[in-house]
Amino acid sequence: MKRADYISWDQYFMGIALLSAERSKDPSTQVGACIVDDNNRILSEGYNGMPAGCEDDIMPWGKIGDPLNNKYFFVCHAELNAILNYRGGSLKDARLYSTLFPCNECAKAIIQCGIKEVIYLSDKYASTDSTMASKRMFDMAGVTYRPYEVKGKKITIDL
Repeated sequence: MKRADYISWDQYFMGIALLSAERSKDPSTQVGACIVDDNNRILSEGYNGMPAGCEDDIMPWGKIGDPLNNKYFFVCHAELNAILNYRGGSLKDARLYSTLFPCNECAKAIIQCGIKEVIYLSDKYASTDSTMASKRMFDMAGVTYRPYEVKGKKITIDL
């Protein structure tokens, strides 16, 4: 008889997104994303960080002040990185797991590439214009979104 306490696909893919977030060098917010197909195959992963070729040791990580010293003008979000990292063709009808609800800029990319569902861990910016715009666009474009349902299993990885 097979064991009964194995993790669900949602747990597995959100775990991949959480592990991907651990690659982020952002001192305040680490976000990870994982894109999967209808056959539960991982297509791509991403995390928030500086664009390739931009040395993250000299790029700004601050959140306020001079625009050229503000991370928001430079950081590539996890969802967009996952989309851009994919090298297999179309993402039509894929699912995206993200540790944070996508911003409006990532929502546009999600819609444009044909991702059909977003599963998110946190919606801590739900009241912001960016998140409200994302939800409006998702609703109009037929992209479904749902919160990840936390189950009782705890997994610890010590490397």
